[in-house]
Amino acid sequence: MTQVLSDQVTLSDNAAKRIGEILKTEPDGAMLRVSVEGGGCSGFQYKFDIERAKAADDLVLARDGAVVLIDPVSVNYMAGSQIDFVDDLIGQSFKISLGRRRRRACRRPDRTADRGA
Repeated sequence: MTQVLSDQVTLSDNAAKRIGEILKTEPDGAMLRVSVEGGGCSGFQYKFDIERAKAADDLVLARDGAVVLIDPVSVNYMAGSQIDFVDDLIGQSFKISLGRRRRRACRRPDRTADRGA
């Protein structure tokens, strides 16, 4: 496991508390896996699953009863981010804040060549 990446993904107090509450309702040894899927103009999608097995190369975030697993590929995309839990008027959800990482916007292709300019 790469140490450099381990301190770049963090859990907020709210996320650690909520994950701990969720894991208490699961069988012993349960952990929350967070992974990154897809990409493109609309951004990445984050997937949350309960698992009981840890891969040898997983990043493990453990705090206050919360245990989060992140695979190495997902860690690369999540570096510098924070996993948070938000409870507001709209509802409850986990949120991945990208922190210092820049968001990339999709660009439209240059169409001047198609116009015969």
